[in-house]
Amino acid sequence: MTLLRTGCALVALVIATPALAQTPSQEDLSALVRAQASEIAALKARLDRLEATQAVATQDAVPATPPAVAATPPVQMAQTTPPPRRPIVTAPYAAQLVPPGPAERDVARAGEARAAGVTTEWGSGLPVFHSVDGLYTFKPRGRILTDVSSTFGSRYDGRNITTTGMRALRLGIEGGVGTRFFYQFETDFSENEVDIVTAFIGWRNRIRPGLDYDVRAGHLFNDRAFEGSTGSDSTPFMERSTVSTAIIPQRGFYGIGIMPRLFWKTGHASVTVTGDRVDGYQAVSDSRTVLARAHWNPVKSDTGVLHLGLWGFDESLSSAATSLTRNTVIGGRFNGALRVGSGPLTGGTGTTGYGAELGGYLGPVWVMGEAGQRNARLNAGRPDFVSKAWSLSGGWFITGDLPPYNPRLGSFGQPRVLKPLFEGGAGAIELTARYENLDYSDLVTGGRGWAATIGANWYLNSFTRIQLNAIHWNTDNRDGAFTGQDDGQTVSTRIAVTF
Repeated sequence: MTLLRTGCALVALVIATPALAQTPSQEDLSALVRAQASEIAALKARLDRLEATQAVATQDAVPATPPAVAATPPVQMAQTTPPPRRPIVTAPYAAQLVPPGPAERDVARAGEARAAGVTTEWGSGLPVFHSVDGLYTFKPRGRILTDVSSTFGSRYDGRNITTTGMRALRLGIEGGVGTRFFYQFETDFSENEVDIVTAFIGWRNRIRPGLDYDVRAGHLFNDRAFEGSTGSDSTPFMERSTVSTAIIPQRGFYGIGIMPRLFWKTGHASVTVTGDRVDGYQAVSDSRTVLARAHWNPVKSDTGVLHLGLWGFDESLSSAATSLTRNTVIGGRFNGALRVGSGPLTGGTGTTGYGAELGGYLGPVWVMGEAGQRNARLNAGRPDFVSKAWSLSGGWFITGDLPPYNPRLGSFGQPRVLKPLFEGGAGAIELTARYENLDYSDLVTGGRGWAATIGANWYLNSFTRIQLNAIHWNTDNRDGAFTGQDDGQTVSTRIAVTF
């Protein structure tokens, strides 16, 4: 810095030389010296600011003290006897100071952020921002699930198709203020349309050690069934089981309302009261849905868990939501011809559903069984339409990783991969199998079906995975374009990134 400042002073003297060569008057020379001194002082101030910024950016505990710019040359020049008068020719003086450039601004902003205590940490592929006192947090979030599916073996050519699709294409944010207030917002673009999914604010607190609660209000994801409460980016199979896709409120997986939840060391319970999901139709009253779920881990250790769960819902349908027609996935999401259907069904007034969960894991092996029933109430004295579904699934992490079971919520989450691929390991490899059954035959036009799936999941790290599912399916529909007994195979694969 000393050499730089000395150089600046020399540059100023050199610039002034042409003017001196024109034999200015004593008055002109004094004005020139004062201008040079002013420019040198400005340069010194700028160097001081840059040096201070660099010191903050490198966390230098002892800031450098810049030496004073020598004032000898101007003083000597002022005392020199002026030469004879000659016409004065204007010389180009040192350029005026300009605002810092982009690189300097970045350094300055980084220094200001560090001085303010803003910190970041990296998790699941994106940064999490924290204020130094921990009061504010903010994190972007999203998921990209890209699928390819091919069906063959059906006696109907219209079912033997190959398709691609985005199972999820989400972008959102989450954050909090203090330890109690939190929020989350996500949109989905998977059908080339903007769809609001999760969007809520919440409050959490502790009643006493080991007993916590939170309350969320907004557009809420159902807490219903094991796989039904698991996010689409965390399910062990590419599509949820028939229990989660068929034994469900008519409004689907989301609704606008409020959800208080209670957590203890071995389980949780929730109650949800909602209207319809996000829409633009307010000409009539919303449907009303009350849903409750609880899970309990009577056995819980570092390497094993026993899971028990119960859930149920009751729904009073809006006058604009009286159609109860269902066409449910059985052999893959992206084959619209491959469904189990109920046939046309109108005149619904409400639905009631309930189910049970039993499973757990021991070391790298997990098993989960689910069953549920839904009674759809019809008008004009007609009997209820009863839907039934059940599934049995399991998995084995052959690399020794533990299943991604979340004991707080009683569902699956993102795994903790012991040896991530991007850190020189092999990742985590899981083999899966499932049998699922669905029965709409309580209706004259209702169908039934079942599917057996074997699969493999390769988790490159905790938020990136590749999935492969091979499904043998069987359907017996009584209505629609593909009636009667039919079976075939569907092979699907997925590349998924969650952040």
